[in-house]
Amino acid sequence: MTPMLILLIALSVLCDVSGQLAFKRGINSLPRHDQGFRLWHVWRDFLVVPWLWLGAAIYGVELGVWLGVLSRIPLSFAFPLASLNFCGVLLTSRFLLHEPVSRRRWLGAALITLGVAIVGAGGT
Repeated sequence: MTPMLILLIALSVLCDVSGQLAFKRGINSLPRHDQGFRLWHVWRDFLVVPWLWLGAAIYGVELGVWLGVLSRIPLSFAFPLASLNFCGVLLTSRFLLHEPVSRRRWLGAALITLGVAIVGAGGT
């Protein structure tokens, strides 16, 4: 893999993790509605919650980065590498959002990382 490709994949993962973090912060900042989750309330509140706008903007950037990745390597190689976003989300959930993470999820993240290393070492 070329340095540019590694950079693009890392940027894609970083965008995905950052976007998810922004969405979570945004949704947590919404008022709780007595009727529970209602899609209409989320769409209405979306207009005034900056974290949700930020998450959507980051996903727009990620789309461009991901298309750059796909223009260079096959999807069957790129997509397993992008699964590092699961590990990134787990880490940010634990250390930035202070969510509990079970041993089973840590083991899952380790297995994903091992899988990415195996796929990445095989080359395109």
